[in-house]
Amino acid sequence: MSASGDPHHPSRRLLLTTATALVAGTSLPLAGAHAAAAALPGAAAQEPPGAAASFTNPLFWQDFADIDVIRVGDTYYYSASTMHYSPGAPILRSYDLVNWEFAGHSVPRLDFGAKYDLSGGRGYVRGVWASSLAYRPSNRTFYWLGQIDFARTYIYTATSVEGPWSRHAELPQVYFDAGLLVDSDDTMYVAYGNTQIHVAQLSPDGRSQVRSQQVFSTPSSIGTLEGARFYKINGAYYIFLTRPANGQYILRSTSGPFGPYTLRQILLDLPGPIPGGGVPHQGGLVQTQNGDWYYLAFIDAYPGGRVPALAPITWSGDGWPQLQLVGGAWGAAYPVPNLPPPPRQVEPLTGVDTFPGTILTPKWEWNHNPDPAHYTVNNGLTLRAATVTGDLYSARNTLTHRVPGPTSTATITLDHQQMRDGDRVGLAMLRDASAWIGLKRDNGATRLVMVDGLTMDSNWNTTGTGSERATAPVTGTRIQLRATADIRPGAGRQARFSYSTDGITFTGLGPAFTLNNAWQFFMGYRYAIFNHATQALGGAVTVNRFELTTP
Repeated sequence: MSASGDPHHPSRRLLLTTATALVAGTSLPLAGAHAAAAALPGAAAQEPPGAAASFTNPLFWQDFADIDVIRVGDTYYYSASTMHYSPGAPILRSYDLVNWEFAGHSVPRLDFGAKYDLSGGRGYVRGVWASSLAYRPSNRTFYWLGQIDFARTYIYTATSVEGPWSRHAELPQVYFDAGLLVDSDDTMYVAYGNTQIHVAQLSPDGRSQVRSQQVFSTPSSIGTLEGARFYKINGAYYIFLTRPANGQYILRSTSGPFGPYTLRQILLDLPGPIPGGGVPHQGGLVQTQNGDWYYLAFIDAYPGGRVPALAPITWSGDGWPQLQLVGGAWGAAYPVPNLPPPPRQVEPLTGVDTFPGTILTPKWEWNHNPDPAHYTVNNGLTLRAATVTGDLYSARNTLTHRVPGPTSTATITLDHQQMRDGDRVGLAMLRDASAWIGLKRDNGATRLVMVDGLTMDSNWNTTGTGSERATAPVTGTRIQLRATADIRPGAGRQARFSYSTDGITFTGLGPAFTLNNAWQFFMGYRYAIFNHATQALGGAVTVNRFELTTP
């Protein structure tokens, strides 16, 4: 989604339905790049058939926006935006399109300037926006292509989604909201643009441009089209485009990747499966190994962010796709995909992390790039204060995790005996309006506090560094801090903080904090663990355990 597209705020959702069809696109029958040679399935009824087993939407209630989805053999991969969080461009993995696990990140570090290190500037709501993931069978390599800061485009490659990922030279053209296609003859193409849609052909190594051509100009009656996904299906080329944040359109060419293209509307103001949420849009198409098709889109559901929803796709005889509706809407439930049994169960997206080993798992992302010299992982996470600041938004080494919905609870176990005077340590609900529970150490004494009033303006400059709303004495050197959040769109959307000294009985601290549900920050709330100094570096804390639960 681009800055120029005005995302559809839930309060403005029109709740209209259309009977128009949806989407097109593909992954390879055997190796899920965006090229395919499979024949189109026949037309099917609008309502899905009944089945004993079904899945519900959203697939999982966590913030993974600007979706690209591919299949490689029997494995599905899902790539998403992360903006200022590092590492960037997470990849999820699934064997059934319904249950997903964290697998890796395509962008290991936001090495695009000092502002991403919170040094001399900040990169909030910049960084990794809508990007594309593809697999190239000829060299058995994954390709990630993305635009950074609206000013430059990079290709990253890896032979495994777990990495290591390598960044290659900056491409000469800026590919806005790019969709990467590996054609059946191994040529690589990029569809990109906002309103004016272009197609570029890349060099054989994918690291330079051979040619680029505008292939479509969006009519003013439609407005903005962006978020390109590029597919080849049964010899025809399809560019799947979103109208933010309530519509989806498709371009189709039977004369090659450079067109000419025919436009068709595929959904507009379609009711989604989250009450108060937005219209499912801006995702990707994937074909299963059994020949079935699915569309994986996201739903605006602030304050939690943009969360995924899955729906089956069928095809008309003239080569256009159709979304299977339920009662004139994107279904809250569909039959599970007909797929072989998975080789194993995926790792759950919630649970306990005791930080074993020496590296963080892919579920974690830092607020901007971390300073590796000031944290260690070794049967616990030790955070040494990395920044002297009174502003949490400027503090390095703030570690974040997405907030699951509709409600969830995060609890950390914290050893704070190495804190120093001036240190601020805690568990935050982090976004452009934030609050936290944690510890302040001043003049040799440590206090437990609940703080809110941390705010940013529309340019993401700090306008409030927080005010204490409650305090309590601290005994011992270990404490459990807890945040419980309701991220359903609407009037509730509150977080509450509590603490425990025995890990059994938790005591509330401070008033409920109302979560901001404006869309402009784009990313949803995160649970965030932080330690920063206000006087001098040298202090440290150890997080022995993080537990994330949903009802």
